[in-house]
Amino acid sequence: MKTINDNSRRQFLGALALGATASTLSVLANPLFANVPSFEKKKMSEAEDWFKNIKGSHRIAYDGSTPHAGLPILWNWAFYLTNNETGSPDSDITALTVLRHKAIPLALEDRLWKKYNLGEFFNVKDYTKEFAVRNPYNEPKDGDYPINGPGGIKSLQERGAMFCVCNLALNVYSGFIAQGMSLDATEVYNDFLSGVLPGVQVVPSGVWALGRAQENGCGYIFAGE
Repeated sequence: MKTINDNSRRQFLGALALGATASTLSVLANPLFANVPSFEKKKMSEAEDWFKNIKGSHRIAYDGSTPHAGLPILWNWAFYLTNNETGSPDSDITALTVLRHKAIPLALEDRLWKKYNLGEFFNVKDYTKEFAVRNPYNEPKDGDYPINGPGGIKSLQERGAMFCVCNLALNVYSGFIAQGMSLDATEVYNDFLSGVLPGVQVVPSGVWALGRAQENGCGYIFAGE
């Protein structure tokens, strides 16, 4: 199996700061991304419509910019737990988590974690205390979170929780992973798209989604680190 070149990983993680204009432009100007498809109009319409699913009196959007030991998912669960405890049913609650920047692997299926060594690349360890070769926050096992018991993405979706992932970051990270493993950038990007978890919406960018969430009545909480 091809592995990610350590120098490529360090170069990328050192250079990529999507909130910093110079770094962002440098990354996106890289010829590596010249053939990666842009966000299609149909997908844009689907992304806009997705926000119509926000419901209830209690609405929050979590800004998940890093894996942060699963806290972008854990706090989503906590919002349901504590609103239930104060008398609100799930039907009156929407917790929405935006997975962007370094948190994008949380939106991807186990197959991709193993194939591209995502646990090592994004520095995510699971209950084994080793780099995860599965998504530990979709269907968590004891020890995946700092505490045991909270639900993962799959069970939270069943309660009405919403999750989306940044297409811009999928482009950038898949490109650098492709470069580090001597693979085709477009093929890896398309593989990432095919492995987005069921029910997780791909959006043009995470910051775009955070804006839309607030336009639809969601409060904002930073869930990165």
